[in-house]
Amino acid sequence: MLQHPLQSHAAITAFGAYVPERILTNHDLEQMVDTTDEWIFQRTGIKERRIAADDQFCSDMCFGAVRDLQLRYGAVLEDVDYVLVATTTPDTYFPSMAARIQAEFGIVSCGAADVQAACAGFVSALQLANGLILSGAYHKILVVGAETLSKATDYTDRSTCILFGDGAGAMLVERSEEGAFLASHNGTKGGDGHHLYRSSLAPSIDGVPIQTNGLIVQNGREVYRWAVTTVPKGIQALMERNGLAPADIDWFVPHSANMRIVESVCERTGIPLERTLTSMREYGNTSAASIPLAIDLALKEERIKTGDTLLLYGFGGGLTESALLLRWTL
Repeated sequence: MLQHPLQSHAAITAFGAYVPERILTNHDLEQMVDTTDEWIFQRTGIKERRIAADDQFCSDMCFGAVRDLQLRYGAVLEDVDYVLVATTTPDTYFPSMAARIQAEFGIVSCGAADVQAACAGFVSALQLANGLILSGAYHKILVVGAETLSKATDYTDRSTCILFGDGAGAMLVERSEEGAFLASHNGTKGGDGHHLYRSSLAPSIDGVPIQTNGLIVQNGREVYRWAVTTVPKGIQALMERNGLAPADIDWFVPHSANMRIVESVCERTGIPLERTLTSMREYGNTSAASIPLAIDLALKEERIKTGDTLLLYGFGGGLTESALLLRWTL
């Protein structure tokens, strides 16, 4: 359990999201690679994705989501004492995107760090935020998941270019009388990390040669196999440890990687598909941004209510998985 009876609790006090204006549809991709709208949708559940402009980068996604958070909830940021940004596509490795947010919003004094856990990044950052608050050292943390995956996508590779899009989501996490963070689960299979990677400096991963052009490379078959076996086991372990059943979950919010993966996970766990929130149809796979973007869509449709129990589950590059059982406090 994440809660500690002798420490303060943490709750979500504001939320925001942002996607760029440009839309890339499946029909657009038909003109770029050998594919069809039907082929893409049947295999992924994706219809379109948002693409950052040439002069837009990850920091712009972050700024947009945080401004939306301010607008929707009137959030005050001057007293934020830590900023965490989950991303795999930062403008620069340093300064961090968290540091860029600190400067953009005039936060006087705070810690700032980027979290690199790929598609599990946003959930991992929320877990870290809760831990920092439970430590007693911090009281107000801004968490952002943001990506410009289009800038790291090989648009000649039809197996990957159909997947990825851009966007961001943000949550403000604050010390509270009643906690929202109920339980967590994590797992990593680093030995299989070469099945989904984006290169940087090294020419290999554990001796396995990799492409070094800085673009996303994925062995879709292996990632699918890992996800549909690992995620259900993680959900089952989380439920059993906390005496829960699928009926206790109001909304399941998995990483929006591929609708076929989500359907398989729901079938294996007994979580109804109609209580599952995704963002892939509208936005594609946005890695660290996909979970908050799914929440944003559901909030706009007035599906999520105050007090609802959400199961967030990020999984992907690493290969890493992070889950969080959350009470919605907005």
